Amino acid sequence: MPSHTGATRFAVVGYGYWGSKHVRVLSSIPDVEVTVVDAQPDRLAEAAAHYPAARLADRLSDVLPDVDAVVIATPPASHARLTARVLEHDRHVLVEKPLTTSVEDAEMLIELAAERDATFMVGHTFEYNPAVWKLKDLVQSSTLGRVLYVDTERLSLGRYQNDVNVLWDLAPHDISIVSYVLDDVPTPTAVWPQCFAGGGQADVAYLQLEFPRSETRAFVHVSWLSPNKVRRVTVVGEKKMAVYDDLSDTERIRVYDAGVDAREIDGPGDAHALPVSYRTGDIVSPYIAFQEPLLLQDQHFVDCVRTGRPPRTPSSRGLEVVRVLAATDTATAGRSLQATGNVAGPPDPLPRGHHLYRRATVTGTTSRS
Repeated sequence: MPSHTGATRFAVVGYGYWGSKHVRVLSSIPDVEVTVVDAQPDRLAEAAAHYPAARLADRLSDVLPDVDAVVIATPPASHARLTARVLEHDRHVLVEKPLTTSVEDAEMLIELAAERDATFMVGHTFEYNPAVWKLKDLVQSSTLGRVLYVDTERLSLGRYQNDVNVLWDLAPHDISIVSYVLDDVPTPTAVWPQCFAGGGQADVAYLQLEFPRSETRAFVHVSWLSPNKVRRVTVVGEKKMAVYDDLSDTERIRVYDAGVDAREIDGPGDAHALPVSYRTGDIVSPYIAFQEPLLLQDQHFVDCVRTGRPPRTPSSRGLEVVRVLAATDTATAGRSLQATGNVAGPPDPLPRGHHLYRRATVTGTTSRS
């Protein structure tokens, strides 16, 4: 490995939406040197204009001998090939979500990283978000009581991708958030994808996750086709409810002392009585000092490279998410996504209370200790 006597040297592969953010963050960390790798000359020119101290290269192979670690921020379909090349050169690597586009590739890379004794980390940025830490504290301390269900929304207009659908693009964030908050791994999923705007990729989808140890469910809504940008997670507990709004500047977490209690119907005289009674109380917004999650994540990666400490979001965490996403592909196999938005109906009977969904099983998952 290159010497650590001087600055730690990082290459960022891909100067797109996320790659440019990694370059900005890494360039702000003391004793870090950054090389930007991108095959498009206009992107390299943009990087040079904003970060004149950064080195530039159009091929990863040209810089691998001279760096300590690499951040992969290219389209998901290229993750496995580029990460394998990095690990084969005994370099540490952080890969943006999703880790890979297949379970087999993720497992292969994890095995290769273990053979090379390299740090292999996945970019689940929200697990470095102080607001998500607070949400987890509320759940794990039983402040909310038993969690009945979790609902997430990640919606916006645009950022269509060529190589993955909206589930693979946006859902990794919410799968990792809910898994982290519940400290559990989802096993079966239900999925309802739709393609409305053409291009062949699902651009709106609903996903159901079941968490066996927590005995609860999560419902994930993702969309590239919504007029409003929404980044929200709602946790409904028996005692209280909490809402995490990542777009709020002042109240990213709100805790509602609200809920319902079941009522007993005594007889015919209560025929029109509501089956529940309502509880309403205070709304509390705990103070959360802002710290940029990507900065916290990349600082942690730098520390892992320098010290050999294991990352908080290891590649095994990325594999968990890839397994869930791969199960959604299995569930929708054989159904054509039409530009009209129609999805061919599932051939198996649907349980009562569910509309147009296919069951999928996530194989090979293990609960976290």
